[in-house]
Amino acid sequence: MTQTLDFAGVNDQLPPQNIEAEEAILGGILLDPNATEMLADTLVSEAFYIQAHRDIYHAALQLNLQHKHIDLLTVTSWLSDHNLLERVGGRNKLASLVGGTVSAVNIDGLAQIVIDKYNARNLIAAANQILKLAYDESLPIAERVDLAEQKIFSLRHQTQTDKSVRMNRDITIINFDEIERISHGEQEPGIATGFYDFDALTGGGFQPGQLIIVCARPGMGKSGMSSQLAFSIARDYNAPTMIFSLEMSGEEINKRFLSSESGIEMVHFTTGNMSSDQWKSLAQAADVVDVPTLMIDDSTGSTPLQIRSKLRKAIAQYGQVKLVVIDYLQLMVDSSSNRLPQMIGAVTRELKLLARECNVPIMLLSQLNRGVEDRTNKRPMLSDLRDSGRIEEDADMVLGLYRDEYYNADTPDRGTAEMIIMKNRSGATGIVKLLFEPRFTRFKNLKRR
Repeated sequence: MTQTLDFAGVNDQLPPQNIEAEEAILGGILLDPNATEMLADTLVSEAFYIQAHRDIYHAALQLNLQHKHIDLLTVTSWLSDHNLLERVGGRNKLASLVGGTVSAVNIDGLAQIVIDKYNARNLIAAANQILKLAYDESLPIAERVDLAEQKIFSLRHQTQTDKSVRMNRDITIINFDEIERISHGEQEPGIATGFYDFDALTGGGFQPGQLIIVCARPGMGKSGMSSQLAFSIARDYNAPTMIFSLEMSGEEINKRFLSSESGIEMVHFTTGNMSSDQWKSLAQAADVVDVPTLMIDDSTGSTPLQIRSKLRKAIAQYGQVKLVVIDYLQLMVDSSSNRLPQMIGAVTRELKLLARECNVPIMLLSQLNRGVEDRTNKRPMLSDLRDSGRIEEDADMVLGLYRDEYYNADTPDRGTAEMIIMKNRSGATGIVKLLFEPRFTRFKNLKRR
């Protein structure tokens, strides 16, 4: 019996398979008690084209899970106990598998052949499903394209070889080489933000693969800071950065850049009432803001899956992305749901996995609980993260923004902001003070004494 997949309309060709390799694998398993252990993490039962072969391999996997000896007798017994022996062809079938196999020496290579054929069959099935989607006019074309992308990306994930288990000594060599390159100035220790006190405290800035949470109460400037960082990193590194803005439009973000670079308050952009000198400054700022590697996506309701798709496309088209900013977390879920904490946790977990998968720091903005307003000291704390403790768990770094003048008009800290590093898996925590210019939503380094 063959695998049940959709292969219709493929020129009546026989689906990809290698029966001889399947039989050799099963024969090797029946000859070598340790063979199943070698394959259990990479070869799944569904990879076998013949149903009988799947049943036999499944029997070996179950015996392996129970830590039982695997040979011709135990597999035969298991199949008989589960009323599958006759379905696979009886004892004669099992005996023929053993008789036709010399050893299990090349069993991992044979397994890879079977896996490749299985992936090819899945690709054909996915292609046929996509073809049917193309003809299904009951769905909007955008939804059909999204479903098609999901099928392809899901298949890509399945075909990735599991490389998670590595020898510690190999990892040591990789780390030693990296440290040596950094010490010789051949590699930067991190992705510098341009805020020198922050970069010094964190050992170089952001690290690829990090999930960075930026949290603050409204009015603190978290959107302005995150977009400023994306802009400066894109410009300074001449490398792709991405902003996913679920709240502000791309035009609004760009106006902030123009305001910051030109020193013209945004109200003048709205009225158009500007002097000749301001027009000159705006034209110069437009040249500075014209950074071709900065991408802005202002689609509302973006999901982790959509962000993953767009990020992968950007990497394929423009090269390794240096930073991703998502503004902001609570707009990615249904705030009216009674499962909000679980939904928030699912989003942060997906984005953490995406950061590691694409080796890019992802900066995710988040709101804080209203309880902050009831405290005398309104500086953010980890416990203030809104809706889910999973935010803190998944984050590699948590940054809180605070401006004392927002609450205290007579504060001696007017014009300054605090970037509070509340969590940092890779280094120190602490407070970094920055100059803040509210007219331009612009953050700057304080002058060093």
